[in-house]
Amino acid sequence: MGLQMGPQQRVLYHADNNYVQSLRTVRHHLHEICRQHANQWVRVETLDGQVVTGRIIGCDRGLIHLATRNYGGQRAFFGSPTDEAILTLVLYELLVITLLYT
Repeated sequence: MGLQMGPQQRVLYHADNNYVQSLRTVRHHLHEICRQHANQWVRVETLDGQVVTGRIIGCDRGLIHLATRNYGGQRAFFGSPTDEAILTLVLYELLVITLLYT
């Protein structure tokens, strides 16, 4: 199902099919890791160097959801009445996921 383009529209970027397949493979692999380690504490490092520690609470559609300790600051979009806040990260921007406690 493609997007219909009119006469004054032009494609600015079109991902290479090999790149798309690689992203799908990585997304699937990371989704399986998240599923297998749900409710476990991890440290996540992104491609930009951001480091976050949290508990994996979900993974869907290319996103990982971490419950992070909320130390009084508004760090995530959706807070909870507990001492945790929910932070959502994009899977393909992750560089390292480290299991903290076994």
